[in-house]
Amino acid sequence: MDIKIIDVAVKAGVSAATVSRVLNGNASVKTRTREKVERAIVELGYHPNAVAKNLRSQKSMTIGIIVPDVNASYYTEMIKGIENMAYSRKYKVIICDAENDRDKELAYLNLLLSRTVDGMILATPSLTDDEISGFSDKGYSVALVGRRIEHDKVPCIFTDNVKFSKEVVYHLVGQGYRDIVFLSGYAETVDSYERLEGYLKGLKEHQIPFRPELVENGNFNETGGYEAMIRLFDKKLTFTAVYAANDEMALGVYRACRERGIRIPEQLAIVGVDNNRVSKYLNPTLSTVNQPKYAMGAVIAEKLIDQMNDDEFSDVKIFKVDSELIVRGSSDCRLSG
Repeated sequence: MDIKIIDVAVKAGVSAATVSRVLNGNASVKTRTREKVERAIVELGYHPNAVAKNLRSQKSMTIGIIVPDVNASYYTEMIKGIENMAYSRKYKVIICDAENDRDKELAYLNLLLSRTVDGMILATPSLTDDEISGFSDKGYSVALVGRRIEHDKVPCIFTDNVKFSKEVVYHLVGQGYRDIVFLSGYAETVDSYERLEGYLKGLKEHQIPFRPELVENGNFNETGGYEAMIRLFDKKLTFTAVYAANDEMALGVYRACRERGIRIPEQLAIVGVDNNRVSKYLNPTLSTVNQPKYAMGAVIAEKLIDQMNDDEFSDVKIFKVDSELIVRGSSDCRLSG
């Protein structure tokens, strides 16, 4: 079914002229009305082809980046890489915080429909492959960080979550830790799922039985990591190490350990992911997986801008970058002092 402006207007309970003003970014539209229209656009899957065809000739010289949580320090360096590359190519950047809400991600993607931005970078999106491909198929420029899809017009850059998660388990087992907790993030995100997969494979390769009670959800933030550890402590479970799927949750683990009088790493080893700046200033310093976040942002911004400007777009559209496990005091008693 070919969705038209009038269909959006009927669903939103407004006039077709109002829908048109929303699509054109007219500031006179009230916030509540704009939200109703954007929700109707998302629910109906409305994509005006005429707008997509005009994107090339009516450039805003702006790209957007949608992140699931702007407060997460993981995205700071990535955004800086995007901004610096964009600036060097005469582009501006709009940062959109989706707050881990897929509907909000879709609403921000509507900035493409209104020509507010020329292209959009999605960092670890929760949208489906079909939803992302749908925007590209309509002529909009979209790129991904932290995830890959098979589409010849969607550049992607990501790290091998499964591989480095196995390396974390190998390191902990090598240090003598076998009862290892895994703190996951949001269950629907690719990062969380793949890091769990690597954890499970690491256990299996060392013939360590999987204990489902040692997997907890920390929501990729410090408070979530703290609350997850308190739940584990209160259950009186036996464990000697924690693999937190990001450094934010690892900070929460440190706080819970301080409250309960648990010594790191003598009584509990901890490994995080991201190598956030604060990780080397903790006591003991935090073992973590370093991801080249700045480079990932710069590369994906460059590839997206090349594609938008009809520059020669390389056949290589999927970029997998290496990560490095940095062993510090939180998982090695020899380094903890």
